[in-house]
Order: sequence, then structure tokens, then C-alpha cells
Amino acid sequence: TAAGRLIIKTEFLPTKYRGYMLPLSQVFWLAGSLLIIGLASVVVPTIGWRWLIRIASIPGIILIMAFKFIPESARFNVSTGNTQAALATLERIAKMNRSVMPEGKLVEPILEKRGRFADLLDAKYLRTTLQIWVIWLGISFAYYGVILASAELLERDLVCGSRSESEVAVTVGVLEESQSPCYCHMFAPSDYRTMIISTIGEIALNPLNILGINFLGRRLSLSITMGCTALFFLLLNICTSSAGLIGFLFTLRALVAANFNTIYIYTAEVYPTTMRALGMGISGSLCRIGAMVAPFIAQVLMSASFLGALCLFSSVCVLCAISAFTLPIETKGRALQQIK
Repeated sequence: TAAGRLIIKTEFLPTKYRGYMLPLSQVFWLAGSLLIIGLASVVVPTIGWRWLIRIASIPGIILIMAFKFIPESARFNVSTGNTQAALATLERIAKMNRSVMPEGKLVEPILEKRGRFADLLDAKYLRTTLQIWVIWLGISFAYYGVILASAELLERDLVCGSRSESEVAVTVGVLEESQSPCYCHMFAPSDYRTMIISTIGEIALNPLNILGINFLGRRLSLSITMGCTALFFLLLNICTSSAGLIGFLFTLRALVAANFNTIYIYTAEVYPTTMRALGMGISGSLCRIGAMVAPFIAQVLMSASFLGALCLFSSVCVLCAISAFTLPIETKGRALQQIK
């Protein structure tokens, strides 16, 4: 759904506004993240985590019913030969903007073959596609790694070896006997506050991210934020106070959110309309693979080797930074392509 909404926004927005408006949608993602943390702080201690999942599913059900009010992309309708639907959408937009439709006809060749996987691996897009896949996988790995590592750091107090391995082992043994096989304990109110503060970081770099995207370009902006993400993963190993840890997590959340902003925009802009949805869909699938791998590093490996887990996260981010810097196409100021 995230990829779908971004594709529709990309195809409706003029070129000069895409780099400004698309990152601003991150505000709504942030609002949802803060809402679920606040809800968890109330629901989990009282009626349990299962009720949290049930309550959190309600907006998704409402959204399904709201889809019918979202107009289809005029670009897509034109490419499929449905010019009447495209005109109806454009007239509705003109009416909302108190403007008048320009004279003329919508003319575009009807494409019989659209959205083929082989097109993504065509010689023109092969290198771009492979590098985008690497970046998507790495960004997702880092994003969910930060979120899960935040919970792990707060729950097990693994920072700087503030608790010795023997103490952790003893604690785990006690928890095994007294609670459950997952060795978890309930978050304290201060832990929820830390999660809220670090989550707010997702919007903190938005102004700088918007400036970077529009003035430095998508490639350079993404390579800089990915490089900084790699650095701040390593900085988590520095012995610091609770406030220092919150500061590092805050900055990391800001950086990984900026990474997602930029790669979303770049992927939607680099492919033509006939391949855009497929390109975003395949990239989103690789994103899920990164999300699935992240818990094994942020929760399993981090418990065994804190520095080892941080180095792995950092190395992946460096690889993504290099891939971003060497992308063959810059989409800043580039009109959306209709056909490949």
C-alpha cells in the first residue's frame, strides 16, 4: 500500500513539486508510529498485546472502504487507452483547483505489453534495477534494525556492557523459570518515552532531506544519508548516558527515514509509467526480505555480539551508500517517462 500511494502521488504531482511534497507525507507515517507506541503503553500493560494487534487492525479495515474515493492515475488510464476516464479525472482536478482544462486531446499510444518483469532487466535499466534492489534491501534492513535494536537495548540493557555477561545469563535463567521462553519483560513508562522520542526523529531531518533531494539530487543525497547511517550505527557502541543513547537512536531514526524518503522518490521517478508499479512492487518485496532478516541481527546476533551486529548493519549501509552514489540515472528535475 505504501508503494501504491506513492506511485499515485508521483504521477499526479508536477515535476517541480515532487521533491518537496513526497517527503512531507512522512508526517503521516510518523503520526501512525507515535499513535501505536502511545496505544501500546496503555493497552499492553492492561489488556495485553493481542488486543493491541486487534485495535491496530481497525484503521486498515477502514482504509479498504476508503479506496473507492481515490482516483485512478490519469497517466495509467491514458496508457491503457481509457482516455475518457483520464479526462474525467483531470476535469475533477481542474474543478477542485478552480481552473479550466486546456484545449486539445489526450493522445498516447496504447501499450499492449505493460509491466513485464523482463523490462526491469532490459539493458537500459539492468544496472539501475540491480542497484535499486540492493539499496531497498539495505535500507529496510537498517530501518527495522534500528527499531528492533532500540527495543533490545532498552529491554536487555546491552549498551557498553553495562551488565556483564554473567549477569545477563543469570537474568535470563530467572526469566526462564518465572516468565516465558522469550525472556522478555514489560517495558517501563520511561522505555515508551524513549521510543516516542526516537520515533520523532523520523521527521527531524525532513527539512534537510527536502533540501538535499532538491539541490544535491537524489543520488548524492541518498549516499550522504546512508553513509551517516553507517557511522551512527557504530557510534551506538560508545559508552554513554541514557540521554546519549536516546540522542543516537533519535538521529538514526531520522537518517533511516530520510533514506526511505529518497529511495521511494527515486524509484518512482526512474521507471516509466508502464513499469513504475512493477518496479516499486518488486523493490517492496525485497524491502520485506530486509525486514525479515533484521530481527536475526538486531535481536539474536546483538545478544551474542553487540559490536558484531553494529558492524554488520554499518557495512550494509556503506554498500548502499556506494550503490546510491554510482546509480547511472539522476532523476532530479526529470519529467516522468511514459514509455521505456
